[in-house]
Amino acid sequence: MNRDTERKQIEALILKYEKTVYKLAYSYMKNKQDTDDIYQEVFLRFFRKKPEFENEEHEKAWFIRTTINCCKSYYLSGWVKRTMSFEEGTYGCEDSYEMGGRSDLFYAVMELPVKYRTVIHLFYYEGYTVREIAELTGEKVTTVTTRLSRAREQLRDVMDPAGEPKRRGAGRLAAAGTREKCVRY
Repeated sequence: MNRDTERKQIEALILKYEKTVYKLAYSYMKNKQDTDDIYQEVFLRFFRKKPEFENEEHEKAWFIRTTINCCKSYYLSGWVKRTMSFEEGTYGCEDSYEMGGRSDLFYAVMELPVKYRTVIHLFYYEGYTVREIAELTGEKVTTVTTRLSRAREQLRDVMDPAGEPKRRGAGRLAAAGTREKCVRY
């Protein structure tokens, strides 16, 4: 295979999975800079290992699993344990990966703990079943079901049926509607 053909295949692969990897990494990292690092690491791992896949679904699952693993590894690193971000808990106002229809629900989801954000993202945004999410995350099916249920309950507590934040002290997710502190993807 010549270099030009290989380069085109690489570009096609990145275009195919870039949004999935970036969105999932952002749901873990909650800031653009760390998300960019994870995004780069996932594709570097792919190009270094060059795994063979049985089918397209297996390929997508590999990218999701690798993204989750990279995010977890990042949080376990000594660097993260010994440092604290300058503006902990805030979002930058970068302009990458615009997501149409940004809503208060998005901000509420981003305020959920990472274990809930992950299952919400994989279930609603990626379209995986509970069983598939369990395989991807290495959790039991009942654990994934419980996390989905608890995430929905937390979202219900801060959102009214019309999808708007409840105005009477929305609890710990009250900052969920802060639009100026967002990363677009």
